[in-house]
Amino acid sequence: MIECNSIKGGKVMIAEDKLVFRPSVYAVIVNEGRILMLNTKSNGKYFFPGGGQNIGETLPEALRREVREEVGLEIEIGKLIHFKEQFFYYDPHDEAYHMLSFFYECKALTLDLLSDDSVDDEESEKPRWVDLNELRQTNNNIEAVDEVLCLLQEYER
Repeated sequence: MIECNSIKGGKVMIAEDKLVFRPSVYAVIVNEGRILMLNTKSNGKYFFPGGGQNIGETLPEALRREVREEVGLEIEIGKLIHFKEQFFYYDPHDEAYHMLSFFYECKALTLDLLSDDSVDDEESEKPRWVDLNELRQTNNNIEAVDEVLCLLQEYER
């Protein structure tokens, strides 16, 4: 049995043979003191635009596709700023993943976000530019968000 983080919070024990291997890629986009985030429908927490990589797709291709689908922006991909391996349980579909998550610093080439009803994603909604200071003060309960925010704070020094 493998201990997985549940999207709804807490830990869930999952049989190893139920895990699906899932490389994922996420954009960390900061513009004028605000960071681009999406609301996660299952738990109401903020997360970065991005998601799973399809077979035959490079990480940059996956990242550009996911950002277009979820927020409607074109991006320039910068450096890899964080990597996180995790075991994740997606309660709504009773699915479990062994995730390799790559977080890239990106620059927005366009700034107009999709309207809420145009987001093409089952789990993510409401793309927003969120004030970095406000986001740092919230309790995300999502380890990767907190880790990336700490890294961003170190870069600002």
